Order: sequence, then C-alpha cells, then structure tokens
Amino acid sequence: MSTFHQLTATSLSGQPISMADYAGKLVLVVNTASHCGFTPQYAGLEALYKKYTDQGLVVLGFPCNQFGKQEPGDADEIARTCHINYGVSFPMFEKVEVNGTAAHPVFRYLKNELPGVLGGRIKWNFTKFLIGRDGTPLKRFAPIYTPEKIEATVIAAL
Repeated sequence: MSTFHQLTATSLSGQPISMADYAGKLVLVVNTASHCGFTPQYAGLEALYKKYTDQGLVVLGFPCNQFGKQEPGDADEIARTCHINYGVSFPMFEKVEVNGTAAHPVFRYLKNELPGVLGGRIKWNFTKFLIGRDGTPLKRFAPIYTPEKIEATVIAAL
C-alpha cells in the first residue's frame, strides 16, 4: 500500500476517512477556502468531478484558514457555502492547516513529494495535487491553474 493510502483525514461531518478508500482512483486533493478570490474554482472542481467520476476521478476538498483567514466558518458554514453556493458533491474534509508544524499529514506528505516554488510550503488556497491510482503523487498545480486548465492533465492520467 502506498504512503498516501496509509493516511487518514476527518470528513466535514466528523467521520474518519482512510485515503485507502480511494485506492484505484485518480485523486485531486485541493486546499480550499470559502472567502477567497479563487473560491469560484469550486464550480470548476465540481464540473471536473462530475464529468470524470465514472472514469475514476475523485476530488477531495480540504478547507484551510491559513491564508488571509479566508475560511473562518465552522463545518456547517463551510458545508453550506460549498453545497448551496457551488453545488459541491465531492468529499469535503474538516478544516486543516497545510503549512507549519500543525500541517495535516496529507499535506505534509504531498508537499514533501511534490515541492513547489516555495519548497515545502503551499503558497495560497486552491493549490492542487494530483495523485495516481496507485497513490503516487503525480503533479502539483498552483492556485492560478483552474480546473479547466488542468483538465487535459487529468484526462491523460485517467
């Protein structure tokens, strides 16, 4: 089993979820925020998820309040924003930190495997990590890369 598939996270509803549940799927992990200039990417992420879910794509959203305090709400508020404003149906997880000593293990692992321009740090909300069906991290995308811009990479990995 890959290192990624050995990790766990807590869903937005408070349930522990093993990343092993996503073995055999192409996974797009995204750190999200409900009050960010990139927040409209939720719609594109949902469209990508719906379009390719039958082919094995899953999008995993991890709200984060580390950048400009752009995710201040609790789990209920985050869920309302995601589901009501953007129709999000892909799995969402509890609010996490992605940088620093309290960074969630999923992000510690992904940043180590796919360092960006800031090395072992994430620059901003809506950084995306594509993980292969076998759990191997494949590609990291900066926030400016919208779901529409990464679709060809997703298709190639499916």
